[in-house]
Amino acid sequence: MGKRYYTGTVSEREGDLRSKEAMAKQTFLFTFLKNNKWKIKTSKLKRRTEEIYIDNRVADYKNLLQLGINKIKIERLREKGIDVKLATDLIVGAIDNKYDTAIIVSSDSDLIPAIDWIRHRAKKTIEYIGFSIPDEVVPKNSTNPLISLIAQTDIKRILIKSDLQFFAVRTLFDEDIEKDN
Repeated sequence: MGKRYYTGTVSEREGDLRSKEAMAKQTFLFTFLKNNKWKIKTSKLKRRTEEIYIDNRVADYKNLLQLGINKIKIERLREKGIDVKLATDLIVGAIDNKYDTAIIVSSDSDLIPAIDWIRHRAKKTIEYIGFSIPDEVVPKNSTNPLISLIAQTDIKRILIKSDLQFFAVRTLFDEDIEKDN
């Protein structure tokens, strides 16, 4: 079936430099992948506004309430449907006997039912590649492999930061940071 990359697509928002930069980076990635014979499967990232009410679950909530702040509006981007596309392609490919082994680089537990069906009913091998990359600055942003995917797959590989260094794209900005340190 070849190499496929599944992701939500970024869209540019007028006057938003971050969205413009993110879209440029994603376009660069898509061009690179296409030039290396990858098929790209996308879904749109959906914007959703959420209101968070300030109560005792919020750090420093008393001070916020004293300042008259009783709720905060945030905007979130959510990728919708890409896991369904991936699961469908995995199942259809197994039924059509398009592969013997599927290599999944994802930490989406929604794929487990499809993986289970493919392994037990279609008798295909599933390899899971997960990542274990700590974020020392913001620990909650650390990347960890999913134990549930490790348990449900035939072959498991966990990559750490040093495994990926060779593939990192260096920019002039990165070099400027190194000079300052």
